[in-house]
Amino acid sequence: METVGSLGLWAGFAAIVVVMLAIDLFVVGGGKEHRVSFREAATWSVVWIAITLAFAGGLWWYLDGAMGREIANARALEFITGYLIEKALAVDNVFIWLMLFSFFAVPLELQKRVLLYGVLGAIIMRTIMIFAGAWLITQFHWILYIFGAFLLITGVKMYWFADEKPDLENNKLVKWLRGHMKITTEFHGQHFFIWKNGVRYATPLFLALVLVEASDLIFAVDSIPAIFAITTDPFIVLTSNIFAILGLRAMYFLLAGVADRFSLLKYGLAIVLMFIGVKMLLIDIYKIPVGFSLAVVAVIIGASVWASLRKEARAGRGSVER
Repeated sequence: METVGSLGLWAGFAAIVVVMLAIDLFVVGGGKEHRVSFREAATWSVVWIAITLAFAGGLWWYLDGAMGREIANARALEFITGYLIEKALAVDNVFIWLMLFSFFAVPLELQKRVLLYGVLGAIIMRTIMIFAGAWLITQFHWILYIFGAFLLITGVKMYWFADEKPDLENNKLVKWLRGHMKITTEFHGQHFFIWKNGVRYATPLFLALVLVEASDLIFAVDSIPAIFAITTDPFIVLTSNIFAILGLRAMYFLLAGVADRFSLLKYGLAIVLMFIGVKMLLIDIYKIPVGFSLAVVAVIIGASVWASLRKEARAGRGSVER
């Protein structure tokens, strides 16, 4: 697999991830019952974006000296584009988390613990899937067409069923867990399992965790092929993915109270998937420039956010007039 990732780059990236996870666990209080405020979520969102941009700058500086300006510019742009795509697609994952926590009535102070394990699970799953995907592409170039068709179909389905909500009450995984495990009806602090009369019971918090991990896997299947349309370099694919994931918890708590205001964002995400699918299908006919892809994705997401807020404002004026 061709990659710009030297041993030093991989080690530096791994060190950043370990340090930030350690700060989240032991300094910010990731393992404690803690209600995350909007201000705290906004602050950490800015921190994660700043670290991501600093990494992009450091990557460009290193590659500029080691491989030349052309490669440095190309790989840095691929990293930023991949990060934006993964961050945008992760918004849909956040909406699913909101529905999951609402369905299981998970208290706000316990949600951070579930999401901590969700992020750790997502990092492990995506690392495995990205290296597997990169290997498959090097062995079977035609698999890019399968990825492209999959993204195009997924985007069409997402657009068509954007207003439909998943039926969690009849979810097969939830039904299976309830049929094969003893589950309490109430929460017991941060515990996923408790013992009653010598029998181990799972708590609703464990059910929420399983569904969060399952949603991570489903969205990884959607989003990982998307970034392979931008670059097949495993270092760029993995780093942009992981940086997007590391800021997911902060983004969740940032959007938790205002998610309803972005009612049209799912349509924008669906169009992004369709665009990326088409880009991948055309890869051997016409290679759409990465810079153009970045601009298209940014415009689509920006337009859907603007349209959502405009729709919300109109609805607000209409209710006041009535």
